[in-house]
Order: sequence, then C-alpha cells, then structure tokens
Amino acid sequence: MLPGFGLSLGYALAYLGLVVLLPLAALAWKASGIGAAGLLHLLAAPRTQAALRLSFGGALLAALVNAAIGLLVAWVLVRYRFPGRRLLDALVDLPFALPTAVAGIALTALYAPNGWLGHGLAMWGIKVAYTRLGIGIAMVFVGFPFVVRTVQPVLAALDRDMEEAAESLGAHREQTFMRVILPMLAPALLTGFALALARAVGEYGSVIFIAGNIPMRSEIAPLLIVQQLEEFDYAGAAALGVVMLCFSFALLIALSLLQRWSRRWAEFAT
Repeated sequence: MLPGFGLSLGYALAYLGLVVLLPLAALAWKASGIGAAGLLHLLAAPRTQAALRLSFGGALLAALVNAAIGLLVAWVLVRYRFPGRRLLDALVDLPFALPTAVAGIALTALYAPNGWLGHGLAMWGIKVAYTRLGIGIAMVFVGFPFVVRTVQPVLAALDRDMEEAAESLGAHREQTFMRVILPMLAPALLTGFALALARAVGEYGSVIFIAGNIPMRSEIAPLLIVQQLEEFDYAGAAALGVVMLCFSFALLIALSLLQRWSRRWAEFAT
C-alpha cells in the first residue's frame, strides 16, 4: 500500500529537490561567480553566439525532421503487418541503448570521406562528416526514438470508427488524416518533438566525433563548456550552462503551451 497523501507528497518533493532542484541551484550559484558583466561579455563573444546558434538551431531542425519521420515510422509499425516488423520495432530503440560515443564513432566511420556512404556522397560534392550537416544527422539519430515511442501507443489506441465515418462521408485519405487523425495525434507528436529537441540540445558524445569541432563553424555549446572546464574556468562553464538551461526551459514552456492548445483543439475537433 502507498502511504498517505502528506507522506507521499513529502517523499516526492524531497526526491525532486535532491535530484533536480539542488543540482540546478548549485549550477546557478557557481555561475553567479562570473558576475553580470562577465556574463554579458561571455554572451557577446562571437564564439559563444555561434556555438549557441548551432546547438539550438541544429536541435530544432533535427527535432522537426524527427517529428515527420517518427510519425511515418510509427504509422507503419501500427497500421501495417509485414515480415521483419518486430525487428524494425526493436531497432527503433537502438539509439537508447547505444552509448553516445559509440554512435558518434559509427556515424563518423559511415559518413567520413572514406566511409561507406561518405565516399559516394563526396563524389557528388556532398560532405557530411566534420560539417554542420553531420551534426544535424547525429542529432536526428539520438532524438528519433522519442517521437516514435511517444506517438506509437497513441496511434494504436485511436478509434477507427471516426476514420470510417469520415471515409463514408466521402473524405479522401489525405483529408481523413489531416482533419481527423492528425488533430488527435498532435499532443503526442508535440511531446515527442519536445523530447527530441531537449535531447539534441544537450547532446555531446555522438556529436563531437562527427562535428570537426571548428570554432565559429562546427563547435557546439556543450563542447565549449567542456573546453572551459579544461581551462579551469568553472564559473564561465557554469554560466554558459545556465544560459543553455534558460533557453531550454523557455522552449519547453512554449512547447507545453502549444501542446495544451493542441489538446484543446483536438477535443474540440472530436
């Protein structure tokens, strides 16, 4: 039996404080050592701005790609039966189990100029490894399962009667999907998008191997934090971490509001 409300709430708040709030408070306290002037100087640095733009811009594009591809993969896994379906379903979780450093090495070996895919792409003048394109591919790789696993159970639980009713009224399959199915999937799709975005923003291990880590071109913000730590600039590293935390928190709040709006719209549509 679970304890009463008061005791359960106390345990929940204590656990949340120790695991989440206390480390974040320590990060903010450490970042305060840089001062307001130091923080503004850090944010005004072209290298910092380039790293932040690359991290958040790349993560946003990767999350959008994952939202589209993840929805398609979830649709295939739920609505169709074919040989190898269970194997494909198991492969979706591979980025969860694979260490990020191993993923980065594998992607680099695959897309390097002498790699299996990189060699063929180089013949067409397309360079993936050590470019921003490679960073985007790594971010797509690590965030892909979040969209599939978020949308898949919701799609499997959808009532097919509404689709059949729309088709009986003369709606095409595209109209049925856009006006009936997609509004009901929108909250789950936005949740998967937010999870993929949050994972890609802070990704480090799978990105540094394929990024090339060239300042102002292919250097991500987490790598900049690590470099500051190696230079014993702990306050600067913490300050940059707080900046990323604030940006991520603002994005998650915006996505949460958008998800709430889409859920209300789905309830209104149904």
